[in-house]
Amino acid sequence: MFFYIIAVFIIALDQFTKWLIVKNFQLGESVEVIENFLYITSHRNKGAAWGILQGQMWFFYLITVIVIIGIIYYIQKAAKGKWLLGVSLGFMLGGAIGNFIDRVFRKEVVDFVNTYIFGYDFPVFNIADSALVIGVAMLMIQMLLEERVTKKEKSNGESGTHHS
Repeated sequence: MFFYIIAVFIIALDQFTKWLIVKNFQLGESVEVIENFLYITSHRNKGAAWGILQGQMWFFYLITVIVIIGIIYYIQKAAKGKWLLGVSLGFMLGGAIGNFIDRVFRKEVVDFVNTYIFGYDFPVFNIADSALVIGVAMLMIQMLLEERVTKKEKSNGESGTHHS
């Protein structure tokens, strides 16, 4: 249940921040937060990351529904007793649903976090995007930790030693 609460929190934060942007900013309007690094910029995206697949809403609907079903399945089946896995899946679920809501109701995704990293104008993103990236990063850490445990168990088994 906790992992779903994380997802709901992310969805609520994502939708609230997008609502603030839509209500208070003109499209393209930008406010400097940290000079040459962070700006709040009202932007819309009808595609995926970096604007790819512009206007392919049917594709995003289908893929997102499949992803959401898969994440819920893994939360139910694989996350029991695996806190990091469950939290990562909760982040990904919240992020996927957050952008899905935009695509269904707005026919575009509201983006607003605009960063310049070492002079590079990184594509504008939102809370849902951030949650997806954080969730995937946590999932990778979980997988690396599980791989380390598996290798350790295998090496202990092959050498005939067992340490508790």
